[in-house]
Amino acid sequence: MKQKVIIYLCGLIIVSAQSFTANPKVYDIIDDISADQLEAYVTKLANFGTRHSLSDTVSNTRGIGAARRWIKKEFETISKDCGGCLAVEEQWSLAKGDPNTRIQKDTWIVNIYAVKRGTKYPNRYVIMSGDIDSRISDPLDGKGDSPGANDNATGMAAAIELTRVLSKHDFPTSIILAGLSGEEQGLFGGRYFAEKAKKEGWEIVGILNNDMIGNIEGVDGVIDNRTFRIFSEPYSILETEKQLKQKRFYGGENDSESRQLARHVFAATNTYLPAMNPMLIYRLDRFGRGGHHRPFNEAGFPGVRIMEAHENYNRQHQDIRTENGIKYGDVISGVNFDYCAKLTAVNAAAMVTLAMAPPKPKHVKIGGVVKPSTVLAWDKVDGAAGYKLYWRDTTAPTWQNYKWVNGDVTNHTLEGIVIDNYLFGVAAVGENGHESMVAYPGGLIVR
Repeated sequence: MKQKVIIYLCGLIIVSAQSFTANPKVYDIIDDISADQLEAYVTKLANFGTRHSLSDTVSNTRGIGAARRWIKKEFETISKDCGGCLAVEEQWSLAKGDPNTRIQKDTWIVNIYAVKRGTKYPNRYVIMSGDIDSRISDPLDGKGDSPGANDNATGMAAAIELTRVLSKHDFPTSIILAGLSGEEQGLFGGRYFAEKAKKEGWEIVGILNNDMIGNIEGVDGVIDNRTFRIFSEPYSILETEKQLKQKRFYGGENDSESRQLARHVFAATNTYLPAMNPMLIYRLDRFGRGGHHRPFNEAGFPGVRIMEAHENYNRQHQDIRTENGIKYGDVISGVNFDYCAKLTAVNAAAMVTLAMAPPKPKHVKIGGVVKPSTVLAWDKVDGAAGYKLYWRDTTAPTWQNYKWVNGDVTNHTLEGIVIDNYLFGVAAVGENGHESMVAYPGGLIVR
């Protein structure tokens, strides 16, 4: 009983895992996502025969050229339906041929994307991407049938469907729904897009890379239509030796911006899609494999990969065939569209909650060495009604506890919370109840 009284008096809230205050608008957006519409998009993309980066670019019915023109037309149709609310863009970049790579001749890599400009932070972006291209067994084969139904027509279809759904709503922060090319040939599209963002000074809150979000039957024999994985890197490769050394003494090796983005996706799922089972995979990507979030990470932007939990390797990067009674190939029959709709909804919940939240606190610092309490300090955040001060056990994957601090404050002391025993962070919360990603302390308070 004494412990309960102390918790009440301190105003602390103990939670098993981070979740958010629910907003009915987010439920409305999720309910608008259509599995039938996703099936129509995936079917159309698969019917282009191949979307290999080296495939036909002239035909109107086959190859990556026809696919990307159709994607652009879909974005433009959606924009027309919302009165021109979207800027539909193409990014053309020439990948120079190299006989030692999967691009053996000069090839245009074309990204197609739609921008819904933010009402308050037009240069601040939440990005969701899928991949346009596909491949079969030979990564250089641009002529063979490569429908790429799950890998990655599902991710591309989700981007188109969210463009349709989110175009009906306004958000303080800009959102981008993107189709990136050249993923199978070496993550070219993501690299060019990240370079553009860097050059033009975009403030990227985070990028949600969706790569294979439609398969529920794993090659391991498991059938699971609720679990999905969120991959995130441990720390930025751009961190200096001094910053890495600081992590050794003060912690933070598990608290990169990408990890905080992954935790935000986890919390949004817990709040709005509680039947789903998100798995936080604390690794950049699968062993020996890559995805289009990686070039953004390498440019210093937070990014994660969202994908199915149980892969079926018989359906990935395979020529369409039957051998010893086993069917190979990435075809429509291997896609579960209800599951694809659920993961599209996961993206919607994460994107909307980020796009409606204020920016995360900057210059967060921490103090409390050899003291019985912990002090957190941060810069004032425009549009914040208050702040959540989070902490968790050093071995916990997600934020467990928080204290709400109301009003125009830039520091607070967590009485009785010993700095040595926990990891800490601060999130800004808007008047609408939406909260930013958690900002991990980057320095010490010297007093």
